[in-house]
Amino acid sequence: MKKTKIFYWIFNGLLCFLMLGSAIPDIIMDPMAIKGMHEDLGYPRYFIPFIGVAKSLGVLAILIPGNTRLKEWVYAGFAYDLIGATYSIAAAGQPVVNYVGMVLPLTLLTLAYIFHHKLLRARAAAGTASGKPVLAGVS
Repeated sequence: MKKTKIFYWIFNGLLCFLMLGSAIPDIIMDPMAIKGMHEDLGYPRYFIPFIGVAKSLGVLAILIPGNTRLKEWVYAGFAYDLIGATYSIAAAGQPVVNYVGMVLPLTLLTLAYIFHHKLLRARAAAGTASGKPVLAGVS
């Protein structure tokens, strides 16, 4: 379980670093974020800080222990965000290199989600083996 926990924190830490790194410029309405999302992709300006705050809250939910159901929603929200961003970049006619760069965050998201579930299974197995009652969905 120790190796699983290490990989869980590595992948989730990197994912949260990337998501927070993209959220902060959105929240403060950085000119690069406005150019990228509003001018290049056509999103309305009011959407930019909204998505930044949503990503920041998602990062917070992943980093705080517990509440497995909320984490499931965060992983789904991050998937929608990253897949939607990839599609938007491709649909806007951006160069291929712009949306191929989305492979890293999507891969980190996938690995973080896989290790989240591996850690839950390992904890459930450890609780069952020790004779302790196991609460479903508690991490």
